[in-house]
Amino acid sequence: MNTPSMLRALPTEHRQRLMRLAREVSFSQGARIFNEGTRAERFWIIRTGCVELDTRVPGRRCALIETLGHNELVGLSWLFAPHVWHLGATAATPVRAYEFDGTAVRSMILDDPALGRAVTQWAGEVLAHRLRRTRTRLLDLYAPYGAGSAV
Repeated sequence: MNTPSMLRALPTEHRQRLMRLAREVSFSQGARIFNEGTRAERFWIIRTGCVELDTRVPGRRCALIETLGHNELVGLSWLFAPHVWHLGATAATPVRAYEFDGTAVRSMILDDPALGRAVTQWAGEVLAHRLRRTRTRLLDLYAPYGAGSAV
């Protein structure tokens, strides 16, 4: 199950307002987009390519949580205090994306309650999906006999 895209989740008017803040960016394959535990000030919507989300596991290499692609949201921590990344992200392929300034979007959604509800509903759905994926992936990796397979 993929996470809800901004195109499906937000009404046209809200999506258009957000897109006015978008800036086109690109990341080369292998580029680290952000690290877990660092300040979260931006988010991205993938246009092309794939981004891998990972998490640190003490005493082990980072665990791959999920691979994101076209129209998917990269980054949620910009929306919720203390604005620190809970996962890390790397460009698995060359990536083109729309980048958004988290402070500007937070200001916009505070000024427009309807937009704020739509964005937080969308982000909440993505967050719930990512939490389920993280739990399942970590159980698959580290529990005996792939205990996380049955969700």
